[in-house]
Amino acid sequence: MYLSAVATVLSLAMQASAHGLVLKPATREPGDATAAVCGKTMVNFYKADNTSYPEALLRANPKGLTDGYDAKKCNLWMCRGYQFADNKANVQKYKPGDVIDMEVYIRIPHKGYANVSVVDTTTNTVIGAPLIAWPDNYAATNHPPANQTKFSVKVPELGGKCTEAGICVIQWYWLGAGQTYESCVDFTVPAASSAVRGRAWY
Repeated sequence: MYLSAVATVLSLAMQASAHGLVLKPATREPGDATAAVCGKTMVNFYKADNTSYPEALLRANPKGLTDGYDAKKCNLWMCRGYQFADNKANVQKYKPGDVIDMEVYIRIPHKGYANVSVVDTTTNTVIGAPLIAWPDNYAATNHPPANQTKFSVKVPELGGKCTEAGICVIQWYWLGAGQTYESCVDFTVPAASSAVRGRAWY
């Protein structure tokens, strides 16, 4: 009995070696659209602990996600698989040059790499360079430095991309000890006017 309890505690400690998410601005959350392509097991897992990560989800389900998970429609490593259709009410409207204040909650720290980037969700590719990056020692201590949890990023020029809701996200990405954390902020930027795009001739 005692050994079993110890084993359970150690197992939980190993699974909970790091946890975190973005609190501000509003990020994607799972709902019915996510459940339809990722399955209810996945949605229930993240609703029980919204700071968890896909490797833990898969480890908790060693036989696979069998209740509706569609790998072609649910990419567990892009916004954790959360679907835009569940998050249409939280689309932020920005302009190039806007400064965005971000707040990150690190529930369980773990040394790793992190960045914030603009991601094209149709291809799961980063647009341009990261807006900010921590190449090492991110969340390495019990009390991470303030500039790792409260910081600002500037919206870059996006060359006409990200004008349609659901196409682009600002993604916080943290990788530590083989654990992947992502929070995604849906946003749009307006298309450049003709006066801005080209020179006006009179």
